[in-house]
Amino acid sequence: VQLQASGGGLVQAGGSLRLSCAVSRSIIGIDGISWYRQAPGKQRELVATIKSRGITNYVDSVKGRFTISRDNAKNTVYLDMSNLKPEDTAVYYCNVLFFKNYWGQGTQVTVSS
Repeated sequence: VQLQASGGGLVQAGGSLRLSCAVSRSIIGIDGISWYRQAPGKQRELVATIKSRGITNYVDSVKGRFTISRDNAKNTVYLDMSNLKPEDTAVYYCNVLFFKNYWGQGTQVTVSS
């Protein structure tokens, strides 16, 4: 399974970005699809998870600002981020748990104040 993350960039505080994660196989029925992030000097953090039936979970710091979604027809998972804050600056990774963990290459999100 290969994951290709895209959509990162530089944005001002209060701005928005959409991250995409294209998966090389069908994601129908895969429960564990997540976005993680890792800021410099910090541990990787689980940001959001979406299950096969669309149930979502978020870390408290992004609730109300980030939305994870999936398009099973396109084998793609999205992370819509709004009202971005400088503390959201990190490399964002998509993750698929399908018998084992698969990781994308990461996409940099930088939020300037």
